[in-house]
Amino acid sequence: MRKVQTADGRVLAVEEWGVPGGTPVVYAHGTPMSRLARYPDDRLFTELGVRLVTYDRPGYGLSTPDIGRRVVNATNDIAAIADALGLDRFPVFGVSGGGPHALAFAACHPDRVTRVATLASTAPRDAEGLDWTAGMMHGNQESGAAALLGRAAVEHHLANARSEDMRRLLPQAEQEVLAQPDVSAMLSAAFTEALRPGLDGWIDDALALYGLPWGFDPATITAPVRLWHGDLDTVVPASHSTWLSERIPSAELVRAPEAAHAGHFAATPTTLAWLQAP
Repeated sequence: MRKVQTADGRVLAVEEWGVPGGTPVVYAHGTPMSRLARYPDDRLFTELGVRLVTYDRPGYGLSTPDIGRRVVNATNDIAAIADALGLDRFPVFGVSGGGPHALAFAACHPDRVTRVATLASTAPRDAEGLDWTAGMMHGNQESGAAALLGRAAVEHHLANARSEDMRRLLPQAEQEVLAQPDVSAMLSAAFTEALRPGLDGWIDDALALYGLPWGFDPATITAPVRLWHGDLDTVVPASHSTWLSERIPSAELVRAPEAAHAGHFAATPTTLAWLQAP
């Protein structure tokens, strides 16, 4: 682990996995997760020759909080990390709540992005023509509603909801993936690290994703984009990626009929291979 300082004096905690001299891929984790979130078998990165770069978004893990941040603010953080690691042009990759942050970097730094991929990404709350909550599990609908009311409402909601056992409310396909020992161990460690300093990271993620304008237009992305989504997803319904694909001119949408939200683990190997293509 290394720490990267931003222009405004904050600290970002960065981790690297795989091959030190391999193809760099900058990864934006889900919500609420940390730099420890990744494909659970690290041998995949070595086999593909990938140098995976992960980091804690502000307020998670060891990264300094950035109260009031928007999704677009992640672009400066990713650029600071890339500069510190000596990365010029590289692919970016985001899962779930990390998807919009990866897309933001592609939109704002087109000269630095070769390709961008998302797995089960959410769409903007103000997405025109999208029924944002249709097909979404009740707990996430409540998070989205709280985000529209402000920071105090999100803090109250998360403080009272985070101890609930949500797994039993998920589709069977989802439960089977989450029950796999390697997946369970990785997610437990990543979640624990994310919330070790408190709820700030999760609160600011919820506000940035669901309560505030993202601050960029996905339609301006020019790099090749690959969007994956499972049709059985109730955490973030597949209609979110459909909406994004219809607005990003360079986007390819891959739908998985039998997969739910955690199906993104099975989609990761092909996604990483696609990100490395010329």
